Amino acid sequence: MTQDNFSQVTEFILLGLSDTQELQFLFFTLFLLAYAMVLLGNLLIIVTVRADPKLSSPMYFLLCNLSFIDICYTSVTAPRVLVALLSGHKAIAFEGCITQLFFLHFVGSSEMFLLTVMAFDRYTAICRPLHYTAIMARRACWALVAACWVGGFIHSIVQTVLTLQLPFCGPNMIHSYFCDMLPVVRLACTDTTLTEWLMASNSGLISLGCFLVLVASYMLILAKVRACLYQGHWKALSTCASHVMVVTLLFMPCIFTYLRPAGTLPTNKYICVIYTTFSPMMNPLIYTLRSSEVKESMWRLWKRCRAS
Repeated sequence: MTQDNFSQVTEFILLGLSDTQELQFLFFTLFLLAYAMVLLGNLLIIVTVRADPKLSSPMYFLLCNLSFIDICYTSVTAPRVLVALLSGHKAIAFEGCITQLFFLHFVGSSEMFLLTVMAFDRYTAICRPLHYTAIMARRACWALVAACWVGGFIHSIVQTVLTLQLPFCGPNMIHSYFCDMLPVVRLACTDTTLTEWLMASNSGLISLGCFLVLVASYMLILAKVRACLYQGHWKALSTCASHVMVVTLLFMPCIFTYLRPAGTLPTNKYICVIYTTFSPMMNPLIYTLRSSEVKESMWRLWKRCRAS
């Protein structure tokens, strides 16, 4: 497939969430508040974990990386949406669209892999406590996080290459507020059945596979807790409850969106808001409200800042 086959389309038009002026102002306000909460909440977690030596366990190391990923993930779409809502300029260059698609899947799939690693961390801490220190050593944690990023890159580069092989020579209206695989593929001037199935197998099966691994780990944790009902295990189970909430917010919309070819059902752009904005916004609230150690560390950090 040569460059001339798809060079006729130089830009796409992102139709956004609504054409109504009043709703656009409302969406701008909501996206701005959500993006501000994502930045402030996740940055606060990163600073707190880095500043407090008591939060040096693998769980908080992984939580710090999750916060960094959430910032990157939301930053792929939110700034562009805010500019479009404020200025009314909905066009995005072809290269910019492909770049956004690449980083969306790169960071998004890395987050899925990281959540799976976090579930493995909780399983090891609860079900194999005597081996926890050896299994989740700092070098192993770094290797697992690096593997998440490498896996996300491989997944995303496959999606991007499949998209670039398609010819775009006609319609350029994307019925969404960001460039994603499914709405972009629908605009191709060729039969995309095979490409759609390949993409669904890639994105959808990754989402479903990670979700099933997570569910299995929670079932094992629940079985262990039921057999050993004492305070330490209930505390660990409480930590897992916050993880379950994050997983539900991220994985269920992704499975619904990606585990099907592009032409079978229309993409619900409002569902996309859940995993691109709402889930990263809720992560800091869920983890800090469910973790007394993080709240205490934040309070100590606040007192040190006031005293300095």
